[in-house]
Amino acid sequence: MVVWIICLMCSHDEEHVPMLLIVVICVNRSLHEPMYLFLCSLFVNELCGSTGLFPFLLVQILSDIHTVSSPLCFLQVFSLHTYGSVELFTLGIMSYDRYLAICYPLQYNTRMTSNRVVLLTVFVWLYSVLANVVMMSLSVPLQLCGNIINKVYCDNYSIVKLACYGTTVNNVYGLVYMFTVIVALIILIVYSYMRILRVCFSGCKQSRQKAVSTCTPHLASLINFSFGAFFEIMQGRFNMRKIPNINFLCILQIRHPDDSDNG
Repeated sequence: MVVWIICLMCSHDEEHVPMLLIVVICVNRSLHEPMYLFLCSLFVNELCGSTGLFPFLLVQILSDIHTVSSPLCFLQVFSLHTYGSVELFTLGIMSYDRYLAICYPLQYNTRMTSNRVVLLTVFVWLYSVLANVVMMSLSVPLQLCGNIINKVYCDNYSIVKLACYGTTVNNVYGLVYMFTVIVALIILIVYSYMRILRVCFSGCKQSRQKAVSTCTPHLASLINFSFGAFFEIMQGRFNMRKIPNINFLCILQIRHPDDSDNG
């Protein structure tokens, strides 16, 4: 619980805090439990995501000319989309972990073993990387008819919108991914918490308090990530420039390797 609170307070502010917590979880054997191991995966993902976003973001904010080369832009797309995928997958698995711990406490240790935790974590990372490799293989060959992105960072949808033609496969892949993987994870999370709430309302006061104390930090992280991801998706697909947001502080221009130095 203490690790969760520290994570919620600090992990988005200082990169050294997640790194410190990773070391604490790895060194302290009493924390080698499924929840903390999944939490460690989240911290590693936070480091990867912040490394792909904040250094580049700082350069863009401090610079008078907001340009980026195509390779760096696509590298940032890959890192940020992988971060989002790993984050959502891990939060979904953690909700299922809480469901098992609360609804099946006697069978929890046999259902959520250390080997299963490792397999789930490896699957989350491998699937996220491979899914984004496929996405990048579809986006990189696109011929772009523009080079202006109305954000301070690169994302795949903004690049696809700049393509001259041939984006059908990209759009189909994005829709299939959204309505299979993302919807499936949302269903898993909703189902898990519906069952948890059912146990809470049917149990005694002590069991309700234990369930609330166990699930509140995870719910806070889940809601925080979900709202952020939702507004990012909405801003990318609809005209929301009137809404104040750091993403609209400057306009990013993609500089192709074959462009002139002033382009």
